[in-house]
Amino acid sequence: MTGAESSRAAAAFVSPAAIVSLAIAAVPLLFILYTSLGGAALSLEAFENLLTSTLFKRSLYTTLEISVSASLISLLLGYVVALHLARQPPRRRAVYMVLVLLPFWTSILVKSYAFTVILGREGVINLVLSWVFGTQVALPMILNRFGVMVGMTNYLTPFIVFPVLASLLAIDPALYRAADIMSARPMRIFFTITLPLSLPGIVAGVSSVMVMSLGFFVIPALLGGRQDVMLANLVDFYTRETLDWNMAAAIGVLLLAMVVLLSAPALWMRRNQLAGKA
Repeated sequence: MTGAESSRAAAAFVSPAAIVSLAIAAVPLLFILYTSLGGAALSLEAFENLLTSTLFKRSLYTTLEISVSASLISLLLGYVVALHLARQPPRRRAVYMVLVLLPFWTSILVKSYAFTVILGREGVINLVLSWVFGTQVALPMILNRFGVMVGMTNYLTPFIVFPVLASLLAIDPALYRAADIMSARPMRIFFTITLPLSLPGIVAGVSSVMVMSLGFFVIPALLGGRQDVMLANLVDFYTRETLDWNMAAAIGVLLLAMVVLLSAPALWMRRNQLAGKA
């Protein structure tokens, strides 16, 4: 069976579930779009107000900055972990993969509260540092950008590990043997074989974590400060503080558009892979 045939077979298999999921999601999405347009008034006033709002522009910039930073840090950490896992024997790799999945065993809300205990001015880390140096240490590690980065990378890194690991395991070992025969140095092997052939996993992983990080709410709310308000927090502000549902819905629509745009590279690369196999 060719790549195109297997893709069509998989599409036929998942189509019923996909149609049901889309039908369920379509109703609230259409309602949000309807609300963002002012309901029966069908006005673009909410979008016009957003585009001229300093608060929205600042939150949008903060959201993009945090998302990109968290994705890059997660990529760096996740790639190292995936590279280590790829070099392990299958049984040991299975055990390590369970350890990678450990962060998912606790809800993101509980982990965020745990980080306030660990990173707080009187938290575990500061208490240990105070004991080591014999003086009071109170490093500001929460209610700022550092706390947001720690919380987000802790959650996002596994989403980098698994797609990158899949790409690394798919590399033909004969390529490494050929490079070794040609006396290639480890760094040259990495940049000419490992990194280029793991790009599909990198793109898929980074696209996934970027999409997820755009909608983060709990971590910035608990671990971030006033300068770390993301778009999801702004939606909460408009729904709970100002009760402006049109503005909140408009932000949701813009977030959805950003997610679609960020998903495009992964879909394009997947299509190219299927075309190459065909």
